[in-house]
Amino acid sequence: MDFISSNLPLILFFLVGFGLLLTEAFMPGFGVAGVLGIVLEVMAVYSTWIHYGAVPALILTLVILALIGVTVFFSYRSIRQGRLSRSALVLKDEEVPRTDNRLRELVGLEGVTATPLRPAGQVELNGERVSAASGGEFLEKGARVRVTGVEGDHVRVAPVRD
Repeated sequence: MDFISSNLPLILFFLVGFGLLLTEAFMPGFGVAGVLGIVLEVMAVYSTWIHYGAVPALILTLVILALIGVTVFFSYRSIRQGRLSRSALVLKDEEVPRTDNRLRELVGLEGVTATPLRPAGQVELNGERVSAASGGEFLEKGARVRVTGVEGDHVRVAPVRD
């Protein structure tokens, strides 16, 4: 018990510093928790060096580096395969929907807007409703439009001017 009470600052530096580094490993970015964790770990090593010498300080440094390596390994693995990869914390590449060949056949056709386009909505072409977007213009329901292109899962339309 005397060992713990005489080394309490060293133990707290080590445990709190490692806890902060562990927290930082599972949080995106590099912030205050990581910097503070590193500072506390350096303080633990320095305190060990002052009280016990260079060899115990070196051993503690190796232990800290090994624990950081294990933490980084598990956090990387969790990001790739675990629950963290399915969480909102990890940004995922958005898949761009592939263009439907059926939509390509609609280029050049005229139709009417089935809903207002602000700038997206639906148009009716040959009796079928299709997702559409204007070039930024707001079009009222019933406006005559022409399909000018296809983008992903919707057609690009422009108003037909008389």
